Parts: sequence; C-alpha cells; structure tokens
Amino acid sequence: MAKIKVVHIITLLELGGAQENTLYTCEHLDKNKFDVMLLCGKGGILDAQTKNIRIYFVKELMREICPFYDLIAFIKIYKILKKEKPDIVHTHSSKAGIIGRWAAYYAKVPLIIHTFHGFGFNDEQNYFVRKIYILAERLTAKITDKLVAVSYENISKGLKNKIGNELQYTMIRSGIKLQDYQIDIDFEKKKKEFGLKNEHIVGMIACFKKQKAPLDFIKTAKSVCAEKPDAKFILVGDGVLRKRIEAEIKKLNLEKNVILTGWRKDTNEIIKIFDVFVLTSLWEGLPR
Repeated sequence: MAKIKVVHIITLLELGGAQENTLYTCEHLDKNKFDVMLLCGKGGILDAQTKNIRIYFVKELMREICPFYDLIAFIKIYKILKKEKPDIVHTHSSKAGIIGRWAAYYAKVPLIIHTFHGFGFNDEQNYFVRKIYILAERLTAKITDKLVAVSYENISKGLKNKIGNELQYTMIRSGIKLQDYQIDIDFEKKKKEFGLKNEHIVGMIACFKKQKAPLDFIKTAKSVCAEKPDAKFILVGDGVLRKRIEAEIKKLNLEKNVILTGWRKDTNEIIKIFDVFVLTSLWEGLPR
C-alpha cells in the first residue's frame, strides 16, 4: 500500500514549543505508513536537528511581514507542493499557516490541516492590525479541513473570533520528553559555567520577543535586587529584543546580577539550578 505523503510547514525552527513539537511529529510518525517532509524558513537554531528529516528550506519564509518576500515564499511553496503532490499539508505558526494553506489550496492538496500553537493576534496589538490578523485567519479557515488547538482555551478563542466552526476543531495537547528532565546533574559544575556559587538564582527561558515580555523580567530583577543585592537572574534565549534588554540591564546597573546566556541546547540542565523559575509572558498558546 502506498504511503501517505505529509508535508509539515512552519515559519522558522527557532527555539520554542511549536517548533520542537513539529520536529518531534516529523521524526516519530510511523515511517511504514507516512512519507514525511518538512518545509520551513532558514536560519533557526533548531535547523541542525533536521538531519533525519527530508526538508525544504525556503529562505523567503520569515517571521516579519514583507509582501515581496511573502509572495516569493508563496510561489516557492506552491511549486514544491505541485512537485511533491502530498496527500496532506499540515501547517504550524501564523505566517506559515496563512501562506502554506493558501499554497496548498491552489496546489490542490486533498487535505489541509493547521495547528494553532497560539494565535498571531493579541490584545496588545494595534486595533486595525489585530483585525487584519483575525480576518486573515477567518478567510484561511474556510479552506482548511481541520483545525488543531493545543488547549481548549485556544478553541474558545478561535470560535469567539469566528475562525472556523466547532466541527473543524480538535484538541491535541502539546508535550515534552519527560526523560530529558529526569536527569542528575553536577550542580556546582553547572553553576560554575555562569560564574555562580551559592547565590539564589531566578531564571527564565524564552525567545526575546514582545509576547514573552523579557523586559518585565529585567524590571523584576531590579526590584528584587533592591532587597537582595546578591540575587542572580539568568535569562536563557535570544531574539529581536536583545539590544533593548542589554540597554535596560545597563540602565538599571544590573550587569553583575543578570546573565544573558543566548540560545542554549542544555536548558534541561540549566533549569535544574534555578531556585525560582519565572515566565513573564503576556499570553501563551500553551506554556510547557
């Protein structure tokens, strides 16, 4: 019997739940039943984890909205889908979700699925920008066979904004590899990597973007350090707000208290040395 050909499409393989779960799905779908491919933008920290996955990189597929590059990305994705003739296209993330589903629709892919790992619109956005995002999701839902959400709250939010109908939705919770966190580490050695000994450590792991509100983490550090001058704050991650975070650290004289690690692949070990874990997100699809 012929295998079912599935193409997963995601904007960028940056560090995050949507990206890690998409990779995990691609790797672990039954290879006796499914022929799986991944299509994404280039330059994500998780690109190196695609060695065992058949992949197409479309460099024009990026997070930022740019009509010129978005059109090129659409055309390239359309051509790839026409060439591969998949039975199913499954999109993830807002940008890839819109472009990928319309490319699949015009390429006459039989089944189109989209997973909401969270929504591209939120209450913090400009009113008109938010309405444009919602309208785009409403229109694209009309060409989508199935909408997957990672929480019931996401389904409720989608229906409230008239994105799809109740019969289109199904809920599949996001997951993590528990075995990656059920480990023993050398605490002193791990702390020494960051120049730490017995200080109290407050930590956060996140992409440096508005949704995660990393600047609130820095302001919190200032308040805590006013009472506990020896407290240390570790911020794991990177992103578009990096320079603003660095400027805020300097402005608040927190250079000795806040450690920026950049992207790390050993977050399962780093989290073990935190005395307190903080997540300052303004909203989440499903915080893992």
